[in-house]
Amino acid sequence: MLLDGVHVPLTTPFYPDGRVYARKLEHNVRRYSLTPVAGLIVLGEGSEVLSLGLAEQREILRTVADTAAPEKVLTATLNQGGCHPALIMAEHAANMQYDLLLLAPPPQWANDIPALSTWFRVIADGAPLPCLLASRCGGSALPIDLLADLAAHPNVLGVLEQSQHISRVADLRDATSSVRRSVTTTITFTAATRRMLRPPQAELSASASGFVSAAALSAGSATATSTAAILEAPAVPQLRTRTKQVGSQILWAHAVDSTEALRAGAAGIATPVAASIPQAVFEIWAAWKDGDTSLMREKQGRVAAIEPTLLAGGPALVKSGAELSGYFGGRPRLPLVAPTAEAQQELAAALHGMRS
Repeated sequence: MLLDGVHVPLTTPFYPDGRVYARKLEHNVRRYSLTPVAGLIVLGEGSEVLSLGLAEQREILRTVADTAAPEKVLTATLNQGGCHPALIMAEHAANMQYDLLLLAPPPQWANDIPALSTWFRVIADGAPLPCLLASRCGGSALPIDLLADLAAHPNVLGVLEQSQHISRVADLRDATSSVRRSVTTTITFTAATRRMLRPPQAELSASASGFVSAAALSAGSATATSTAAILEAPAVPQLRTRTKQVGSQILWAHAVDSTEALRAGAAGIATPVAASIPQAVFEIWAAWKDGDTSLMREKQGRVAAIEPTLLAGGPALVKSGAELSGYFGGRPRLPLVAPTAEAQQELAAALHGMRS
């Protein structure tokens, strides 16, 4: 799977009583699908996943998969501590036509490198989807040599670099220089998702199609009254694809230093603030693709200036930022609390001109 572009870590909407608000999640996903971002990361950083039960996580995965535009790359985050429950969730994601798994190791193993290595490998061995490795565990950056060793696994596509040490991008590129992967793309070299590549159904149900066969329309009245009309789907052209050779791919998890990360070899950006201002984050990427260095620095500077404030406020403040851009944010789930009115006013002033 090609990871070029901006990937949005989604927040989780809740009712005031704390239940998952699936209809508002649908609303958000539809709006994100209208933006030029490359993909959506589900149950990742900022989703309040630690407060979600397994049934709620499956509901969220299903809601996003059923709502997102087919060209958006869908990444399901695995946060389960045990290998067995993580692989069960991976199967759910595969059945829902997700494209990628983000392996986020449990924080209690931050200082146990052998256990972390085993957790990554067992899931990569058994997962039905390609995997992306989170580079941080319990607030600590994982060793480059561990990530590079794991990146050689045939089912590992790359790393989400979550540290703020820009040098790690170049170090990861150097340490994985021998890794080569073949990915399927569209003819314009954008990601070809699993939902885009699904073969068209031969027949559609009456509720799904309005096309009636000519034979049924021209049949005699006796036949027409005794036989139900046969519904036929129109021919759907097969998606034309290409194959592209890539190395171990890296996503940079910040707006800060994003231009430097892209220059150092990162494939894309996956900062949590993209949930609040997806268009503004995308403009950094677009300026990079256009080779406009001055514009890229200007766009990065605007987003990077507000990123520390948004992230310091946690999911609650990111949700408030999303509200300003027309998405549903709502309150976080307890024990998190909503930001104060003063904090929200300061945020509105800071995001002026960046809402999207």
